[in-house]
Amino acid sequence: FSCLFLYYISSEERHLRANDREFNLSFKYANNAIKTSKYNVFTFLPLNLFEQFQRLANAYFVFLLILQLIPQISSLSWFTTVVPLLLVLSITLAKDLSDDITRHKNDNHVNNRKVEVLINGELKSEKWMNVQVGDIVKLENNEFVTADLLLLSSSEPLNLIYIETAELDGETNLKVKQALTLTGDLGNDIQKLAAFNGEVRCEPPNNRLDKFTGTLTMRGETFALDNERILLRGCTLRNTEWCFGLVVFGGPDTKLMQNSGKSVFKRTSIDHLMNVLVMFIFGFLAFMCTILSIGNAIWEYQEGNSFITFLPRADGANASLSAFLTFWSYVIILNTVVPISLYVSVEILRLGNSYFIDWDRKMYHVKSDTPAQARTTTLNEELGQIKYIFSDKTGTLTQNIMTFNRCSINGKSYGKSSKIIL
Repeated sequence: FSCLFLYYISSEERHLRANDREFNLSFKYANNAIKTSKYNVFTFLPLNLFEQFQRLANAYFVFLLILQLIPQISSLSWFTTVVPLLLVLSITLAKDLSDDITRHKNDNHVNNRKVEVLINGELKSEKWMNVQVGDIVKLENNEFVTADLLLLSSSEPLNLIYIETAELDGETNLKVKQALTLTGDLGNDIQKLAAFNGEVRCEPPNNRLDKFTGTLTMRGETFALDNERILLRGCTLRNTEWCFGLVVFGGPDTKLMQNSGKSVFKRTSIDHLMNVLVMFIFGFLAFMCTILSIGNAIWEYQEGNSFITFLPRADGANASLSAFLTFWSYVIILNTVVPISLYVSVEILRLGNSYFIDWDRKMYHVKSDTPAQARTTTLNEELGQIKYIFSDKTGTLTQNIMTFNRCSINGKSYGKSSKIIL
């Protein structure tokens, strides 16, 4: 099975050696710990506030607060704006903090899973987050694949294994992987596995689930590696007593995490709608303030001189300056036109809705003892705005049962009285 394999060596290629942590650590590859949370202790407050001020209403009230600090135009105390603004920001902060704490707990649960790792010639139970590139790990039936592994050997004939990739592509049917004959001869002999010193050169981390290119060099011979030899993190070992694998990519470098992308601040269609509505309200407010300031300029020009005795003007003041200052004064006075309470109401409804999802008995799966879980309170309302669901025949949504019940085409209903199996 040996062959010469012409492999393009890029400057970013991955080079690792089995059972040699010192060599592999010199490349400073990522370990197997993952992080899906958005914040930490130091970044939570600044990043969350930055995200919140992307809402037009929040940015408007900060601008309003600045205006209220100018005595020439402010007729209201600054705390009349600070108190409701702080209330809105605090509620959203608390909600986002709760969501991120849940993400941290999920990360800790995954990172602290146990797996058997070959260390110094012995199989030792180790946390997932402590697994390094180049380690050899042992997986048993129904266990999750710890990292992106090069399959070395298995308990099945011809070094085959069966994996379920539902978490990667939604398909529940089992897929077959096979190890190289050379590494398959290692079996489960710990001494042979501990002496294995093959070197792998392969592509850099990427998000292509169906492709892998690399070579394994052992005993002076080079063997081609492709996707059929690789087990991806997120898969589950099925119908296979045990298998051994060499860690090629760990943690954030795995194809699963490369596809997950960076956590971003997601906005729902309601958020976009509220921003549009607030923009119209801003326009209406600016229109009212403009009319009032023009009225003030006309009054100052025609009647203002008659009231100088009672309302003395500042030095250099005129009708134009008075109208300019009046415009901003009315912006402050009419600030209640912008509905800051709307955001408070929406956040409270989202939080309450997430609890109702968690408590819904009709969304509880008895066989697996799995309740529904709202992992974020930011996107709940999107569930109620789904118009179409498209499913293929993988069985993810259909449990491999595809039946035609009824459809409507151009207003005419078909399939009332019978069910047709596709």
